[in-house]
Amino acid sequence: MQLASKTRFIAAQFEAMLENDLWRKAATHANKMAELLCKSLSKNRQVKITKPVQANAVFAEIPRGWYAPLQEHYPFYVWKENTHEVRLMCAWDTKEDEILAFADVINGMPE
Repeated sequence: MQLASKTRFIAAQFEAMLENDLWRKAATHANKMAELLCKSLSKNRQVKITKPVQANAVFAEIPRGWYAPLQEHYPFYVWKENTHEVRLMCAWDTKEDEILAFADVINGMPE
């Protein structure tokens, strides 16, 4: 096996992420988008934010009937099926208009 020789490709990825604090810029952006998502969803009385936003994830309880229509366009993970808690993740490439579009869809869901 030649696994050791292949690690240079992994090292190149780490080198790029560490150079000029790219990792920090990416993480800061993702965390900021999660804060915006939390703030946007908090306006809907049918959405209950269940955990403080401390990174790039938002945990919220939403009505069970919203899963299918939302997941057609916005994939997410059902964290706790029994409480209808979902995990919504933001990434380095999440755009503010995507967050606002998702919040608009949520706010347009039937009660």
